[in-house]
Amino acid sequence: MPLAEHLVELRTRLLRIFIVLCLGVVAGFVVFPHILVFLQHPYCKVLPRHCNFLVTNPLDGLSIRVKVSVYFGLLVSLPFFLWHTWRFITPGLKAKERAYALSFVSASLIFFSLGAVTAYFSFSSAITWLQNIGGSQLTTYYSPNEYINLFILMLVAFGITFEFPVVLVALQLANLVTPRTLLHQWRYAIILITIASAFITPSGDPLSMLALGVPLIVFYFIAIAVGRLLGRK
Repeated sequence: MPLAEHLVELRTRLLRIFIVLCLGVVAGFVVFPHILVFLQHPYCKVLPRHCNFLVTNPLDGLSIRVKVSVYFGLLVSLPFFLWHTWRFITPGLKAKERAYALSFVSASLIFFSLGAVTAYFSFSSAITWLQNIGGSQLTTYYSPNEYINLFILMLVAFGITFEFPVVLVALQLANLVTPRTLLHQWRYAIILITIASAFITPSGDPLSMLALGVPLIVFYFIAIAVGRLLGRK
């Protein structure tokens, strides 16, 4: 295709993605109460008697609804965005390159989702730890903006960090590192993973650090096994 036709195709796909994003934001605005209940669940699990959010600004209700709606729209439009990106780049790839690209994109989505789910279920433990470390003299009423910011940060941090095995396999396929080297350095890898988990975990609580660090250690050895299966030495 000529460059002009590529640009026209790109514009068309971006427009479609933008339309889906806008529809997702509108849908998020409509179903906001249900989304808020879902986000509030870890909080209510820790403090079931008073897990309502504290709003001190008249505009907080609107701003949090808009913020959650935008996040929901981004989440809903993400598969559509990836699909159109895939359809745009695949005509220029060879069959083997398409297979590798599809495998890595699929694995990245799976591991990111797994990380986000892990963060969601460990978030109540993070809240418990943060509440206890403040002491019993503090009465807990969270601001919805601060709570959701921390919640989203946890999901994104865990999701991105869970891409660790995908990166390791890619490095082995690129011959930048070998499974044998990774296996010989496993002790140092565990130490580095533990330190990184302590820095990456937004809440800083021990249980969330374990929920992040232990899977990464398991993924490290799984990535080595995948590298061996792919014929790397």
